[in-house]
Amino acid sequence: MDDGAGVRGRLTTAARVAEDSGADEDLHAYWALVEEVVEGASAETVAHCASELLGSAGVLEREVGCDLAGRAAEAHESLRGGAAMSLMALAGVETERRVLSSLVHALGRTRDPRAVPVLVRLSGHEDAGLRRDVASEFASVDSGLPDGPDVRALIRLTGDQDPEVRAWAAFTLGFQLEQDTAAIRDALWTCTTDTHGAVREEGARGLARRHDPRAVPLIAHLLDSDDGSCLFLVDAAAILGVPELLPALAAYGPDPAGAEWAAAACDPVRRVRMEADAWAVVVELERLRPDLGAALRSPRYESVHALKVSHRESAGTEYDAAALLARAGGDPVRAAALVVADLAGPAAGGSRTGGLPESPA
Repeated sequence: MDDGAGVRGRLTTAARVAEDSGADEDLHAYWALVEEVVEGASAETVAHCASELLGSAGVLEREVGCDLAGRAAEAHESLRGGAAMSLMALAGVETERRVLSSLVHALGRTRDPRAVPVLVRLSGHEDAGLRRDVASEFASVDSGLPDGPDVRALIRLTGDQDPEVRAWAAFTLGFQLEQDTAAIRDALWTCTTDTHGAVREEGARGLARRHDPRAVPLIAHLLDSDDGSCLFLVDAAAILGVPELLPALAAYGPDPAGAEWAAAACDPVRRVRMEADAWAVVVELERLRPDLGAALRSPRYESVHALKVSHRESAGTEYDAAALLARAGGDPVRAAALVVADLAGPAAGGSRTGGLPESPA
């Protein structure tokens, strides 16, 4: 696996097969090989292979180089800075749309805020697909500034001529970023009047996450006029968690399962009960496994039902408390037992949430 030339040959061959066939299984095989290389070869070999591919005269080779550099940066912290610099250098001279698309996603995987100016520049590219890619990656290289160039670019993209670009920009600006300014709220409010449904709904959810007072009547109106198929609106209602939305939720859609979830967050009595049950899960976990640390938290931009139970034993393990209790039939003791079983299983670690949709279709 450490033969650099052999690795590059295998990767480009797999990429060419996937390109020629257009078959999902070949594309999956290509990405499985990228993963195998990143995990099996030394970091030095991976970095060298990515560098060689990025400097190639072949379009396909440069595209593969971007994929490899991005995945390597994601897997090996020691490679992130170098990968980001190499990708940014290529961005300064690259003209091929397909390479730029892979480059944008690779930069997102580096999570390096130094990439923000590159993405800002590419956010004005003539190709709508590339602008959409850029909009989807700004959250990964977020500058953290309330009025940063990335935020300004996303605000501009919420008014893009292409509806998919607007939808992704509204999603990233409203749902993925946590900055909260008058300019951001104004842009999200404008989104709520868009002709494209996904843009309207993302704008409304973004306002709900910031608990903008305009969001309550807006969400009620959108729930009344929707056909019951959009869980983004239900998510927004749950985040707001106010009783004023209960009538609209009660009449929402032919299948009220999602609306029922939101109604529990908006009903003060039921919310108090859920919070008590969530705390009972923590108490039972302490009894079952005193070696574990358990805590509840309610992030500002999430529903009260997004209270999470986390564990020191598995740093990345978190639960949506409401989803966990639903899985346990509402029984806190059963819920705690499920957590213990999960932690003992082969899939321990990661996030276990309620599974609501998080991005534009």
